[in-house]
Amino acid sequence: MGNSHRYRRAAIGITVAAVAVATAAPALAAQPEGQIRAAGGADAVSDSYIVVLKNAGFAAQAQNLASKFGANVGRTFGAALNGFSIHASETEAKRLAADPAVDYVVQNRRFHISDTQQNPPSWGLDRVDQHDLPLDSKYTYATKADNVTAYVIDTGVKATHKTFGGRVSGGKDFIDNDDDPTDEQGHGTHVAGTIGGTEYGLAKGVKIVPVRVLDANGSGTTEQVVAGIDWVAANAKGASVANMSLGGGADDALDSAVKGAIAKGVTFGVAAGNESQDASKVSPARVKEAITVAASDKTDKQASFSNFGATVDIYAPGVGITSSWGIGGDDATNTISGTSMATPHVVGAAALYLSAHPDATPAQVAEALTGSATSGKITNPSSGTPNKLLYVGS
Repeated sequence: MGNSHRYRRAAIGITVAAVAVATAAPALAAQPEGQIRAAGGADAVSDSYIVVLKNAGFAAQAQNLASKFGANVGRTFGAALNGFSIHASETEAKRLAADPAVDYVVQNRRFHISDTQQNPPSWGLDRVDQHDLPLDSKYTYATKADNVTAYVIDTGVKATHKTFGGRVSGGKDFIDNDDDPTDEQGHGTHVAGTIGGTEYGLAKGVKIVPVRVLDANGSGTTEQVVAGIDWVAANAKGASVANMSLGGGADDALDSAVKGAIAKGVTFGVAAGNESQDASKVSPARVKEAITVAASDKTDKQASFSNFGATVDIYAPGVGITSSWGIGGDDATNTISGTSMATPHVVGAAALYLSAHPDATPAQVAEALTGSATSGKITNPSSGTPNKLLYVGS
């Protein structure tokens, strides 16, 4: 009996010691977490993120990097942006953001075309080839810019519309992930018509390449828009311009992609936005390397809806602009308003400049357009907004 008690006491002692050792052992360290930029918000796409890497070449290892944290890779980017998209939980995304190879992680979100409204017939071409009012019912141009390519990053383009005369070709659809970027909304065809349509375009001979990143409702995600920009950066050759008549909340990944494409030599015109606020609050309007365009009306007033501020580079006609339309027959038109309509005037002007100066850099194109703009004509510019109205005359 005595020995039995001693054995039990010994066993109890061993058990207590084991518990003491287990209690004293340090707990497993929690995995470090980083921050997700622009997390949440009404336009956020749940469990979807853009990962931007610090060093080039790592995108090829995207799956290995993402799988460490349980995330799944969607698209990879390597031309305009160095990174990839993922489907992951918020925790997985935060842990990935803390990885030494990662620069930052951005919440995927939706972007939209600018709001539009019905208005009187177009007058924009007539305005930009003269310094002063009244309009003279003429549009004079020295070149058709047939040696320039215009990438329309939008809802797609109706290639069969007669205003293009067969000059729409190629392109990519990042909504349906195929090679048929046909316009299902109308907006992209309107934009393309102002850039290079026979009737309503500034650069009447430009080659048009549609890049569909917005759906039939006029919206697309950061992932889809960045994929379109990345494709342009990888495929653009020679004198090239790009139009982005879309916008949304401030987005670092989108901005970085635009900057990357501009660094590849593509001149970008971007809409200032239609929220009647400072354009520095929205993307891609806040990208300094792009040409950010505010809207003016037929009386040279700043449009009531137009964004403004020091981020803006130039004004262009954006109220009551008639152009080709992507829904309906091959001769369909629509008259609408927005900085979406102002921007293609500037992109068309950029194509005209590049036609005569095909080796000009995006910075040189921007300097040429802002330098030749008519100064002091906008009668009610918001404080801090450069008072420069697009001019393409000689």
